[in-house]
Amino acid sequence: MRILVLGGDGYLGWPTALHLSRRGHDVGVVDNFARRGYDLEMGVDSLVPITQLQQRVKRWEDVSGLRVEPYVGDLCDAAFVYRLVAEFRPEAIVHFAEQRSAPYSMIDRHHAVYTQTNNVVGNLNLLYAIAEIDPSIHLVKLGTMGEYGTPNIDIEEGFIEITHRGRTDVLPYPKQPGSFYHLSKVHDSANIMFACRIWGLRSTDLNQGIVYGQETDETVLHPELATRFDYDGVFGTVLNRFCVQAVVGHPLTVYGKGGQTRGMLDIRDTLACVELAITNPAEEGEYRVFNQFTESFSVAELAEMVAAAFPGRVTVANIDDNPRVEKEEHYYRAAHTKLLDLGLVPHLLSGSTISSLLAVADRHRDRVDPAAIEATVQWRKTASSLATAGLVAESR
Repeated sequence: MRILVLGGDGYLGWPTALHLSRRGHDVGVVDNFARRGYDLEMGVDSLVPITQLQQRVKRWEDVSGLRVEPYVGDLCDAAFVYRLVAEFRPEAIVHFAEQRSAPYSMIDRHHAVYTQTNNVVGNLNLLYAIAEIDPSIHLVKLGTMGEYGTPNIDIEEGFIEITHRGRTDVLPYPKQPGSFYHLSKVHDSANIMFACRIWGLRSTDLNQGIVYGQETDETVLHPELATRFDYDGVFGTVLNRFCVQAVVGHPLTVYGKGGQTRGMLDIRDTLACVELAITNPAEEGEYRVFNQFTESFSVAELAEMVAAAFPGRVTVANIDDNPRVEKEEHYYRAAHTKLLDLGLVPHLLSGSTISSLLAVADRHRDRVDPAAIEATVQWRKTASSLATAGLVAESR
């Protein structure tokens, strides 16, 4: 099958491209290197060194004898998107190419507007290109479990049956996103569902949980095939942060009591889920949603697991001032059966998994910047902060 992986230079896009290539598909990778630019902007870097895309592609060919075709361009450039789809003629498109950080989207007005414009406009350009060039292309789009928020009822997979005043219908599950990034994903989902209904497109929306892990069967074949390991306060995930903090002797920073609970999955399961979605495509005109996670953990539980797996002494520091606006303790039960029904065999989080992450952190501990770990982005905005930004006129 001919498959385009958008965002193919990224944390998930690159190992996905290698996995699909090794499974016998003809793969193209597309990126504009914005993610590398965010590192330059924020003054941080992946803990694990990563090589440039062209060198990655060359090394993969050397190691495997297989070729992935690189394309450089921006999805917000409609002309590029149309040329890309017309030239490569994909049967499936895996769409990872969006700004993915909630904290980054909450830095200020500029970053919120950029996130929404980049994500929503790029996705719209892609939908139009598919509709006008080849509507049979199956779009596999990375969404997020963060679209749902933390409601006080069970979370279903995309849709919920509602009975209201004696009438019943199946409707999109209500969304309560927690950042401008998560809001952009909600807009994407609505636009994709609309395009499937009006134009007869086919799409699978993968509402993914938090991904952990840095090594896959393909990326371990050579150091130049490695993917990212983010631990900083803007792009780093909580498990990565805890592992790095443990290795460098820093307390594990838990906001409040750590009752915030989220769905999570191993990076190897992300690759398997994407492949399952591709090989079991949606029907013409069908918009379907898979909740892509395997287990749920609270932040406090993750801290305890890291402390138990680390061979040395670890302390946990509860930070009362949470920079985010979120429920500290809440009900969380989400359905995630559709991918299991298709054959997903999960890699569940264990002490050995955490030990492997700790080993990655330890190998690259000389690259850790302790200052980068701090959470500096505040969700709440005050009049004083706006005035500082020059957006509120000083009273006279």
